[in-house]
Amino acid sequence: MTCSAPAIDRVFLELGPFTVYWYGVIIATGAFLGLWLATREADRLGLQKDTFVDLVVFAIPIAIISARIYYVVFEWDRYVGAQWWEVFAVWKGGIAIHGALIGSAITAIIFTRVKKLSFWQITDIAAPSLILGQAIGRWGNFMNQEAHGGPVSEATYQNVLQYLPDFITNQMCIGGILYHPTFLYESVWNILGMIFLLILRRYNPRRGEIFLSYLIWYSVGRYFIEGMRTDSLYIVANLRTAQVISILLVLVGIALIIYRRKAGLANKRYDGEKV
Repeated sequence: MTCSAPAIDRVFLELGPFTVYWYGVIIATGAFLGLWLATREADRLGLQKDTFVDLVVFAIPIAIISARIYYVVFEWDRYVGAQWWEVFAVWKGGIAIHGALIGSAITAIIFTRVKKLSFWQITDIAAPSLILGQAIGRWGNFMNQEAHGGPVSEATYQNVLQYLPDFITNQMCIGGILYHPTFLYESVWNILGMIFLLILRRYNPRRGEIFLSYLIWYSVGRYFIEGMRTDSLYIVANLRTAQVISILLVLVGIALIIYRRKAGLANKRYDGEKV
């Protein structure tokens, strides 16, 4: 469907030679709100208040680095023959959430070992915060007019998308064509996931299953939404990396829930529990 609308400026603030983009502001907001949510729960459970602050200090930079490495590995052809510093040019785009999750998980394992905390307790607390941060972070993609789907048909617009606020459809009008706001689909899915995880945390005392449910919930939504996107990373032709990883995470999540229940680990106390 063709369209014509002005885009929202990507720049949030300019201070002399320094430019602050909406993308960074939104990502930082998601991280802050996620930290606030995790800290509240940690405080309720009697953990030290600085536990998640200390974890985030390490996790955020490592997550960014691992997200970039993940992206560059699967887009290596783009960087072959380019200037060497392009590999590090995160400000030009190119980070992957699955890479960030890998880096965050490794950081959490090492952090909990050093601090003598339960990996499962920390990740159970962090899971709603993670998916909240992802929900908010997708609006950074919106501001950059990226991570969108394919062109919208006239029928889809008339039956569904015409009811969206104008500022969303205007921003998804790129080059005179209206594209699916897949950032919005994933953001809504993640908000629903956060609500589900908070309810699960309130009524399900089983250890580790909040985090594992997060992996399953997010991966199911990401699998279907990824199929609509136009900027996917590919393992090989027609095999989207994010969809493969999503399937693996769902299978691993289900397998671990079954295993931990049968082994009695899901009911084990957090005190002194190891990964």
